[in-house]
Amino acid sequence: MPKASLAMGCFWGPEKLFRAVDGVTDTAVGYAGGHVQNPTYRQVCQGDTGHAEVVQIEYDTNAVSYEQLLDVFWANHDPSTRDRQGPDRGSQYRCAIFTHDDAQAEAARASLARHQETLTREVATRIEPLEAFYKAEEHHQRYLERTGSACAQ
Repeated sequence: MPKASLAMGCFWGPEKLFRAVDGVTDTAVGYAGGHVQNPTYRQVCQGDTGHAEVVQIEYDTNAVSYEQLLDVFWANHDPSTRDRQGPDRGSQYRCAIFTHDDAQAEAARASLARHQETLTREVATRIEPLEAFYKAEEHHQRYLERTGSACAQ
């Protein structure tokens, strides 16, 4: 199954959001885009590893396309804010599309261009190749689902 890796601020809310999308078969939260191997949540929260909080989405292309996942992504974050979403601030909360291959990179750039046309402010969301994804500690996986909590966004 293909994967999409998206950063939209705190990873708990996006994980819950994408788990509800028809065609999504699994999700995991973790870290991408940094320079430290196997970072911990504590290290990432300090803001000096370079990682973003990411939801990695496994999906069935017979039920949902990568482009449809990107539409959900754009509709559920403010793409014009740099290094923050809602009350969360810092580079670990930046918004980014981490692409797994050239086809995803091309689709992401086209999607960004379409969404930029609808905004009056510049899109700050980045498109970066996924170098590595480090799964977050187990207690972060499906956190909102398990605890019944809600995000402050």
